[in-house]
Amino acid sequence: MTIEIGDPAPEFTLLSQAKEPLSLESLKGRKTLVVFIPFPFTGVCTDEVCELQENLGRLNALDANVVVITCDTVPTNAKWAQLEGLEFPILSDYWPHGAVSEAYGTFNDRLGVARRSTYVLDKTGIITDIIRSDGPRTARNYEDYVAALT
Repeated sequence: MTIEIGDPAPEFTLLSQAKEPLSLESLKGRKTLVVFIPFPFTGVCTDEVCELQENLGRLNALDANVVVITCDTVPTNAKWAQLEGLEFPILSDYWPHGAVSEAYGTFNDRLGVARRSTYVLDKTGIITDIIRSDGPRTARNYEDYVAALT
């Protein structure tokens, strides 16, 4: 499935690192960064989420939610969030494995993980931008998020 700018974001309800369900519907009313990452506890993924955490105040000032989605388990995401001091939801797309990543067109079925992609949503859940990295070991540029949200 391919989704594009201007499409409504696919709905989801996933468990956060705190074992709480979070739905796309509950995020509406604010802009949202839906940030897919391949692997917790890896250099590029950790650097990206830590940069988001360091700039969370700036993102909040832009009226934006931040949610990260991995195909890893809730306990893994919880440990990673705790170790890195992450204050935004890390959602588990573990079971059915990669279903939300697949709905967004970002699931890598060869590796069983999400590709490094971010979907920028407006307050109503419409995709206004898609930010992807140049490769699995290349981080997305934080300033691209700011530009997409302003």
